[in-house]
Amino acid sequence: MTVNHLYARMTGRDPHEAHRSATPLELLFDLVFVVAFSQVGTQMAHYLELGHTGTALLGWWFAAFATTWAWINYSWLASAYDTDDIYFRVATMVVMIGVLIVALGVPDVFRSIDEGGNLNNGVMVAGYVIMRIATIALWLRVARDDEKRRRTALAYIANISIAQVGWIALIFLNLPLGTTLIFTTVLVLFELAGPLFAEFRFGRTPWHPHHIAERYGLLLIITLGEVILGTILAISAVVEVQGWTFETALVAFGGVALAFAMWWMYFAIPWAMVLEHHRERSFTWGYLQILMFGSVIAVGAGLHVAAYVISHDAHVDAVFAALCIAIPVLGFETMLFVLYSLLLMQVDPFHVWLYLGVIAFLTAGVVAVALGATLGVGILLIACSPVVVVVGYETVGWRHGQEMLAKATTPS
Repeated sequence: MTVNHLYARMTGRDPHEAHRSATPLELLFDLVFVVAFSQVGTQMAHYLELGHTGTALLGWWFAAFATTWAWINYSWLASAYDTDDIYFRVATMVVMIGVLIVALGVPDVFRSIDEGGNLNNGVMVAGYVIMRIATIALWLRVARDDEKRRRTALAYIANISIAQVGWIALIFLNLPLGTTLIFTTVLVLFELAGPLFAEFRFGRTPWHPHHIAERYGLLLIITLGEVILGTILAISAVVEVQGWTFETALVAFGGVALAFAMWWMYFAIPWAMVLEHHRERSFTWGYLQILMFGSVIAVGAGLHVAAYVISHDAHVDAVFAALCIAIPVLGFETMLFVLYSLLLMQVDPFHVWLYLGVIAFLTAGVVAVALGATLGVGILLIACSPVVVVVGYETVGWRHGQEMLAKATTPS
């Protein structure tokens, strides 16, 4: 839908609109998350290579949630109410500015966690609040223009506003790290509960299933850029230490194959078709992907750690680096299996065998490095893990998938 005037009423898009796809504005919006995810991955890799695993994991959780959750809120709102007028475009720009400020605050968060004092989250929270204020402004327009869903919009506004008071309070209270993390967890749960309460209590917004599935897929592609970046860093480290050798080829092929197979796994599943028939399952699908995106960021960070190890700049060994890649790959694959099963409300025994194959290759990659193989060999074996799923799906699994999809989309 293109609007050629300055202002349009936000009464809601048609959830069955034909050929609905991502807009150029949404594609531009996604670009700022390249920067944010890169910051998270870089900081996570830095503290992992120092052996500060607790710092890396806490910082990753805090930063990855802040960025991904902001993207999710905007994207579902845009799917339901994008008017593409000046007001909506300017609000989108403000959200983008907030994302960049969040990215600038990521190093401070990781550093303060590592020091163990008070959490220095002022810059990140400031960026997050800017994003959410722009979102509130858009929901206020919905409350005014969409009489049918006014109470839903007001519920969103109330949840977001209360949460922002809590986030701002965190900046000024200057609480110890442990207390801050508890407070943060409560605020995160409150934020997650807001859309559930608004949509189920007062009525659903008119989001478009094919559009929202495409939006998530585009974000996954952007996040996979971190895996490609980690691969480039690892290749550069091999070339610097060993020159152009067979190890270089192993790292290059293994890293690219890993990213490609992860992409293939995700897009083999017809998410939009199921969401179209079962809109009530959207929250499970949408929320759990926060962990999936976080896992992909961590895969990129793990490859970055491998680059540190190869160039002899790390305080950890090759086995640790292999684990830093294998564990988040397992996280991504586990979430994909869980999402698929929950969305279709079925469990296929064939998928259990695929999952065991996934674990087998991940284990083989780590064990091979522990027994003296190079990281290039380990990365290649780890890349075989999602390849197992791809091969299984393309040869046999697609038939199972079609049967499960037919059951899931047949009216009861």
